[in-house]
Amino acid sequence: MQRLPAIDLAVLLFYLVLLTGYGSRFFRKQSDSEQFMAAGRSLPGWAVGLSIFGSYVSSISFLGNPGKAYADNWNPFVFSLSLPLAAWIAARWFVPFYRKLGDVSAYHHLEQRFGGWARTYAVVCYLLTQFARMGTILYLLGVALVPLLGWDIRVVILMMGVVMVIYPFLGGTEAVMWVGVVQAITLIVGALICVVFPVAQMPQGPEQLFRIASEHGKFSLGSFGSSLADSTFWVVLVYGLFINLQNFGIDQSYVQRYITARSDRDAIRSVWMGALLYIPLSACFFFIGTALFAFYQAQPGLLPEGTKADGVLPHFVSTQLPVGLGGIIVAAVCAAALDSNLNCMATLTLCDIYRRYFRPQASEAESMHVLRASTVIFGILGTGVALWMIQAKSALDTWWQMAGIFSGGMLGLFLLGILSRRAGNLAGALGTTVGVGVILWMTLSPKAEALDPVLRSPFHNFLTIVFGTLAILLVGFAVGTALNERKGSQAEAPV
Repeated sequence: MQRLPAIDLAVLLFYLVLLTGYGSRFFRKQSDSEQFMAAGRSLPGWAVGLSIFGSYVSSISFLGNPGKAYADNWNPFVFSLSLPLAAWIAARWFVPFYRKLGDVSAYHHLEQRFGGWARTYAVVCYLLTQFARMGTILYLLGVALVPLLGWDIRVVILMMGVVMVIYPFLGGTEAVMWVGVVQAITLIVGALICVVFPVAQMPQGPEQLFRIASEHGKFSLGSFGSSLADSTFWVVLVYGLFINLQNFGIDQSYVQRYITARSDRDAIRSVWMGALLYIPLSACFFFIGTALFAFYQAQPGLLPEGTKADGVLPHFVSTQLPVGLGGIIVAAVCAAALDSNLNCMATLTLCDIYRRYFRPQASEAESMHVLRASTVIFGILGTGVALWMIQAKSALDTWWQMAGIFSGGMLGLFLLGILSRRAGNLAGALGTTVGVGVILWMTLSPKAEALDPVLRSPFHNFLTIVFGTLAILLVGFAVGTALNERKGSQAEAPV
């Protein structure tokens, strides 16, 4: 693959320096832990919305979605179509719920509802998932940039890891939010560039692109059949709804953003803005893959044999874009990767671990030390995971899978707490145990060759979180109802 020209490299480095400097300028405002974690609860809704939008997009989306559309069709785009319903549910119930509680931690209320085990369970699941996410994103970013930059992958991962740590460490959540605004704008500009140039460079014009794509079924949203074993339109849609409910309802990365908004109305607007911006951007990503497929079908000699689907976009950027624009695209990919949740991880460490178990009356100075130290430690660990992936991808795949197993129970537990007044500690614990068991079975049984085929899950893996969540709700409701009826009968029994 042709490397980026010096001008493009300069654009990328300028962007990274600008991003770091801009985020660091909020250092002076971080006077106490509340400011560090919640940005003074004073941010405008549009800024929070752009930050939510930016958090949706990762380097996996920027590189992976065009690759999926190039290799197959638009079936994964159906995931985005579930966002309006998930956003409506979040705006109607989730945001008011968290705003009324006022806790900067998304999991504090679980202790009040089910006991300390639920709060700690959710925190551990979130931290585990974020380690896997950060490591995966940094690793994939390194894989994408190495051919373009010509640098060692370790250098790329370490450089991006340092940038990812600096501005949350210095500027706290406020820096993360405003840097997220810059990243969101960069993402939109980069995506639009990638949309325009393949279309403009088609030998016979845009009509040729749509003709080739249609002939190969590239715009298909998947089968509309009733199978639960394939990624049909309906399976992906339901999967998207549950994943987005998990994001809006129980993910610290989103809940903490709700708290930073200056009013309930701003918080609700931010949810709608983030969700509705992502849908067209997601369509852009899939259209990029479709356009590149048509572009290289019309001019097959321009694409080296053996190029993988995920490598087509980086190849196009390095060979077909004018000098300077390639640097903007790479900066956009970096923007997608550098959306940091380190401040959220640090917040949970202080609120749900340090103050909960060790120092309930920790001073402000002590709290700030914990927040900043945990930001650095988690950044180092996440970067270490990315470096480990270079030699141990299969091990990390297992870790990511296990994180999905345990985090899959978080949504069910949260919904049980909201929807059922009867479900208490025991109902929540039993429901979560059964739900995680269902998730384990659906995740692991299809790969267990020694297991009888009758005992293996016949369902598509997208339905894992769906059935796991429903299992928690059904068992939790049933146990809660049974226990309350038993208490009622005992209370009515004659003395």
